[in-house]
Amino acid sequence: MAEESTRGELIDKVVKIRRCAAVVKGGRRFSFAALVVVGDGKGRVGLGYGKANEVPPAVEKAVKDGTRSMVPIPMKGSTIPHTIKGRFGAAHVILVPASPGTGVIAGAAVRAVCEACGITDILTKSFGSTNSVNLVKAAISALESLRSQSEVERLRGVSLS
Repeated sequence: MAEESTRGELIDKVVKIRRCAAVVKGGRRFSFAALVVVGDGKGRVGLGYGKANEVPPAVEKAVKDGTRSMVPIPMKGSTIPHTIKGRFGAAHVILVPASPGTGVIAGAAVRAVCEACGITDILTKSFGSTNSVNLVKAAISALESLRSQSEVERLRGVSLS
């Protein structure tokens, strides 16, 4: 379902559109909530959530929110430096680095995060909740907690060979 568009140099993928109904005197009034993943394809990714009475303004708000919340992700070539687990609520995600040519092996929500970030080779598995909002947040929290080898060396004060 992830719809992709490019604004300038940013990639935004619509992961989920939710419809909400409020019952009023004349019937039902619908509003929409959009979940969008925004990335630059070079190691930065963010999550945006926007709500409006129509779909296009909701997506626009979500993209604006996503560009504000972008975080840098350490990468090693076209994959991630090491295996990592992420969790948000009941959604658990495991991200495993893969050799070049593997591709993005992931469900729709986690795939959108990886592709927007610029990761082209990765293995993923999600456990627990299948709620796409929580899966995206779990994937981003996992990617945020990644450490590059040079960063680990600096933090520990040793050289890893």
